Amino acid sequence: MKTFKILIMILAISVALYEQVSDDKNIYIMVIAIAVFMFGMMQLSAKTPSKNQEKEEQDVD
Repeated sequence: MKTFKILIMILAISVALYEQVSDDKNIYIMVIAIAVFMFGMMQLSAKTPSKNQEKEEQDVD
């Protein structure tokens, strides 16, 4: 599933870059592609543990 999300994000950013260099720029396609990329990044980074997680647990005790 993680590999699928990464592939979708690569595809979305590729579409956004292609739209950026084309003569007829469609802002809606660029916005959708960037939104898909950001949503994918949010999904992937949600599982990354916090760097300060141990410090927060010690402050509670």
